[in-house]
Amino acid sequence: MINPTSPTHRPEGGGRRASVRRGVPDGCSDRASRSSRWADSRVYSCGVIDYLHLSGLCFALLLSVSGISEAQETADITGAVVDQVGGVVVGATVSLTTGDGTPVQTGTTDSQGTFTFSDVPPGLYVVMVNLVGFTPFATSPFTIVTGSRPTALPSIVLTVENVSTSVIVRSIEAIAEEQIKTQEQQRLFGFIPNFYVSYLPDAAPLTSRQKLRLALRETFDWTAFVGASVAASMDQATNAHPGFGDGGSGYAKQWAAHFADDHTGDLLSHYVFASLFRQDPRYFYQGSGSKLSRLIHASTSAFMARSDTGTTMPNYAYLLGSFSAAGLSNTYYPHPARGVDLILTNVVIGLAGRAAVAVTQEFVGKRLTTNVPAAP
Repeated sequence: MINPTSPTHRPEGGGRRASVRRGVPDGCSDRASRSSRWADSRVYSCGVIDYLHLSGLCFALLLSVSGISEAQETADITGAVVDQVGGVVVGATVSLTTGDGTPVQTGTTDSQGTFTFSDVPPGLYVVMVNLVGFTPFATSPFTIVTGSRPTALPSIVLTVENVSTSVIVRSIEAIAEEQIKTQEQQRLFGFIPNFYVSYLPDAAPLTSRQKLRLALRETFDWTAFVGASVAASMDQATNAHPGFGDGGSGYAKQWAAHFADDHTGDLLSHYVFASLFRQDPRYFYQGSGSKLSRLIHASTSAFMARSDTGTTMPNYAYLLGSFSAAGLSNTYYPHPARGVDLILTNVVIGLAGRAAVAVTQEFVGKRLTTNVPAAP
């Protein structure tokens, strides 16, 4: 006979062991089981929450310690820049570099002459200061260590930069020599000499040697020979001076007379008398002012000239040179052409021609001349 209370007893119709506790009904047992599982789950959840709270606190503490550590590893660098008398230097460029010259930070001094470099990590540094007019300054290398307090540099004193000025002293003669070389390149239409026009109002005065050089340069320019040849041919063709004769001999005499007429006056006016009276033989281009003032300046240049000291004086050199050249012409022209009439004719023609040339130079000559120096 089977004992119903035996552990091996199974109720009929089921293979499942009855969940029957001694003295506990079956429904109560299920409720107790669920309550137990809920309690276990609550305990587990509380443990997880506590763990998360603890982890968060540890993480926050780590960040705080890291921030404190980072804050303790940088430092600020401050300083002031003054001049030699102690005045503040405003607007100076201040650069912070590492010991090997790598740029770190750059700034400028404020209205008090001070500067600040913030959050500088540990290392070897140099501060450099630059300002126009002052000698560049660089501090000795200094070290920022971990946990340093703000570093205040000693006052930086800038000294005035040494300015080296070189002055090239040239003589007036050397300056005039350069100007003559430029004038010797001036030609009307690119081929007619225009050596005796100065486009520099303050040109250096010429020495006697330079006056001779310029006169010879114009006298023996290739155009002088061409001009004498053309004039002699015209006179020969028109039989202007029968006393010179015909043929090659007559032409040679015509040629020599024209060459002498043109250039004995140049040598006498531009060199001999210009040196004797210390007078500048050039025409000085005005180029500004009213047309009337320019016309008066040009037309009177045959009678008024500039002295070697820059003052205005009578044009003794040209007047005496014209009369002397006309007088010399009496020695080589045929007898019928000689006399006072020849002298006066040559002088009048010379003066009128000089005034006409000067007016032409003043109003159109510059535009037609090559190699005109640029205005200073």
